[in-house]
Amino acid sequence: MKLTPIAERFILHWGEMGSRWGVNRTVAQIHALLYLLGRPLAADEIADTLGVARSNVSTSLKELQSWRLAKVVHVMGDRRDHFETSTDIWELFKLIVEGRRQREIDPTLTMLRDSLISPEIARESAETGQRIQETLAFLETLTTWSDEMLRMKPETLMKALGIGAKISRTVRRTKNQPTKG
Repeated sequence: MKLTPIAERFILHWGEMGSRWGVNRTVAQIHALLYLLGRPLAADEIADTLGVARSNVSTSLKELQSWRLAKVVHVMGDRRDHFETSTDIWELFKLIVEGRRQREIDPTLTMLRDSLISPEIARESAETGQRIQETLAFLETLTTWSDEMLRMKPETLMKALGIGAKISRTVRRTKNQPTKG
């Protein structure tokens, strides 16, 4: 299939952004293609459209499935597996945040907690122990906030983000005003 210039630009950019986020470029490009088209595609069609090896597409689709960002679907009259992704940007955002938390944040929280209860912590400097404790407190607060945000309905979350932006602007304006004295 021939991509439009806008679709091609979007897919190439998404691949570039994916590599900056630590995701394989082809994985990100396949996800972008499935998202933009909004319909199931067979792996060979993905390979032909993006000009990548079929084996690379298979590996990339497995990774997208492990993130729950792609799933196998069947199309009437076609025995091949087809793949699709959600076209709901909020659902995708939640899946990505949850996946990154499981892969990156949760292991870090476990390591920090284990470090603080380890008998070896007594041999560390007070500053080291304090920094580990501060890091743990920060990440626990961040994950609690993230969990609350992810439980919200998209329209409620958008309102909360809008309120947060207004508060931030107000604080910034207040901070930049000279004090009366």
